[in-house]
Amino acid sequence: MKVIDASVGFKALVTEADSAKAIQLVEDYRNGVTELIAPDFYPVEVAHSLTRAERQGRITPAEGAKLLTTLLQDLPHALSSQVKIGVYDCLYVALAEQQGCDFVTAGDRLIRTLQGKYAFILALASI
Repeated sequence: MKVIDASVGFKALVTEADSAKAIQLVEDYRNGVTELIAPDFYPVEVAHSLTRAERQGRITPAEGAKLLTTLLQDLPHALSSQVKIGVYDCLYVALAEQQGCDFVTAGDRLIRTLQGKYAFILALASI
């Protein structure tokens, strides 16, 4: 498990020194080779870096929007869209998965929808 900051996330999106290493970290994450975690404000900080790069003329606003979309694809939105569970619920699932611990919830629909796939989801009523 590795914690990354926005400077690494930015380098994975915009080519500069050490971008190849940042891209490899992200690819390893996507392929399940390594686990990456970051604070909740990580996407906002990367978005800030993208807009700064736009103002500096390093990327266009259209490129910035596309790169931000790429960044957001690695967040729990995909799970939320796929199983039609709220993004907030998916953030709890992602956190429990990242930390290797149980997730206790009283959300019946969430339990019915995801417990089969994520055995660490526990119904409050069951404990």
